[in-house]
Amino acid sequence: MDDTEYGRFVDWDKMESGGQEQSPKVLNCNDLQELKQLSRQGYWAKNHSLRAKVYQKLIKDIPCRTVTPDASVYRDIVGKIVGKRNSTSLPLPEFVDDRQVPTYCLNSEGVGAVRKVIMCISNQFPDISFCPALPSIVALLLHYSQDEAECFESVSRILACNDPNRRLVDQTFLAFESSCMTFGDLAGKYCQGPHKLMVAVSEDVMEVYSDWQRWLFGELPFNYVTRVFDVFLVEGYKVLFRLALALLKFFHKVRGGQPMESNNVKRDIQEFVRDIGKSVSPEKLLEKAFAIRLFSRKEIQLLQIANEKALQQKGITVKQKRQNVHLAVDAENFKSEIVSVKEMRDIWSWIPERFALCQPLLLFTNQEHGNSLGRFFLHCEGREPTLLLIKTSSQEVCGAYLSTDWNSRKKSGNKLSFFGTGECFVFRLQPEVERYEWVIIKHPELGRVSAAAAADQESNSSQDTADGTDPSDRLSPFLATRHFNLPSKTASMFMAGSTECIIIGGGDGQALYLDSDLNYGRTSHCNTFNNQPLCSETFQVAIIEVWGFEDNLHHEERPSTLH
Repeated sequence: MDDTEYGRFVDWDKMESGGQEQSPKVLNCNDLQELKQLSRQGYWAKNHSLRAKVYQKLIKDIPCRTVTPDASVYRDIVGKIVGKRNSTSLPLPEFVDDRQVPTYCLNSEGVGAVRKVIMCISNQFPDISFCPALPSIVALLLHYSQDEAECFESVSRILACNDPNRRLVDQTFLAFESSCMTFGDLAGKYCQGPHKLMVAVSEDVMEVYSDWQRWLFGELPFNYVTRVFDVFLVEGYKVLFRLALALLKFFHKVRGGQPMESNNVKRDIQEFVRDIGKSVSPEKLLEKAFAIRLFSRKEIQLLQIANEKALQQKGITVKQKRQNVHLAVDAENFKSEIVSVKEMRDIWSWIPERFALCQPLLLFTNQEHGNSLGRFFLHCEGREPTLLLIKTSSQEVCGAYLSTDWNSRKKSGNKLSFFGTGECFVFRLQPEVERYEWVIIKHPELGRVSAAAAADQESNSSQDTADGTDPSDRLSPFLATRHFNLPSKTASMFMAGSTECIIIGGGDGQALYLDSDLNYGRTSHCNTFNNQPLCSETFQVAIIEVWGFEDNLHHEERPSTLH
């Protein structure tokens, strides 16, 4: 095939052709909604030069820093940087993995050009410290560039994007690691079956999820990664989460029934993605990805910020020899009268990733502190989040993950009123395991983010906390109900407490109710979590424990209760 304008680096024998003659030759469209539809349908996927022109146009429209290196800069510096060295053996900068440089359908000139462009990017972008997706993006864009300088300019514009609402490529370890945590959070919420399998078969589930970008930019075959790039350039970073979640769902569907060894799960997923052509077409992958009803872009941004903050607080800002920071439940030191180490690890796999970094810390148990709601509050206030575990006199086990400090109950005086965020959930462990999340997560149509609420999110100023701290310092901005248009309050009644009782989940019933002596309780269906009763509908408490998360003190001076 002759496509001399944009074919200099392409080995046409490797390229999938087909339908080129009947495919469209031009794209006259500036409307974002229409562009979204066309990119998802693969409108320019069959015509090589049309795709090249669309990429150039979309990349030119990216808002960038004033001084963004362009093609002429590349022509000036490439000779000095590469010199007389053989381009195919050029050493790459440390912020990419030299072993993961895809060649896709490049010819030998193209394979060398990838390294030259990356070396020049490294020279012009000294702030990049970790960018594993870069080799794939450079290799892909070379297929659609007239020369190396044009490719360099395109990649530079993607890296120099300065629109705060358009995150494109992670360029630091902190950004990359928090993206992996955000992916883990989304997998836990939207891929419960696959997530459960990952937790069961892998030593460290975050080690598996830290590959999520590599699945897309590294393992996916060329005719798939180009379709990913089509939608990514139009819609931004959020679609990458969608597509990686879809890959996880398909992996679970195709491979889930086969035996897996824990040390090979990462490799199994990589192989599945490399050979995805055997089981899933590009169209099916995109269809599955866009069928997932994800949080809004704003919500994902808030989650990402919270994850970055948690990593910074832990001092994890540069790539280090990976410790199992995510395996917080240590068999040696963990002791509960209600749950085993394995059960606590399962619960840990449900909680937001930024808290899964922490060790569990026992704050209150009725066996030591007595059956008193006053003492319960005394030991739990100043902690956020907390985990409530209950064992009934019939040996049933249930509980709740509570996102917000119990101190917040004081805001409404002596009146019982609800607080908390949509990260709260309730669960039972015995007789069988079941988790119930906020109803909005499975049914987003029940709550839509309004423009006014989005503006409110930006300022974050409406929420002054009980202890006077700046709300932007809080680690739970995520899924606060003020970000949603909820038709009724009953969909957001997370937690409430007074001197008389505590209630978890409300609206036409209560998921959990405990009396002031922490002796008797009841459970029923409620609208907030759309749950079944968590145990016998009325029960007697045998043991109650509240666990906090080490390193997440609000009040630094507050001593830990138990060790």
